[in-house]
Amino acid sequence: MTPFLSRIVRIEWGQCDPAGIVYAPRFLDICGESTIRLFEAAGLPKKRDMLKQMQVAGFPMVDLTARFLCPCSYGDDVTVETAAPVFGNSSFTIDHRISRDGQTCMECTEKRVWTVPAADRPGGLRAERVPDAVRALFAGKD
Repeated sequence: MTPFLSRIVRIEWGQCDPAGIVYAPRFLDICGESTIRLFEAAGLPKKRDMLKQMQVAGFPMVDLTARFLCPCSYGDDVTVETAAPVFGNSSFTIDHRISRDGQTCMECTEKRVWTVPAADRPGGLRAERVPDAVRALFAGKD
């Protein structure tokens, strides 16, 4: 995996179980936030603004794989690396790796779908091709 985005995250108490070890689903929250920051780092507006400006409803997750390789604890500073998306038509796949002191603690692959409001169903959503302008921001980065 070649990272497009790398950031340091301090493990907070609220991400841990009573023993101070990260509760596995909290790793997925960290990866989800990195997906949002990935699009911002590529040049898109903050998510709340992107939703308004691009008439996109969001990009819900439709598939997920994760491997938990070593625990992290309260107070650890971990490095979260996120690769550029690999685009399908309306979907995209993003790989994440979380490490501490060079040791991989968790790997995650998310598959998400670009969605827009469904004109024929108030409140509904439909998949739409990821815009070419978004794809272009990542061209040659995977």
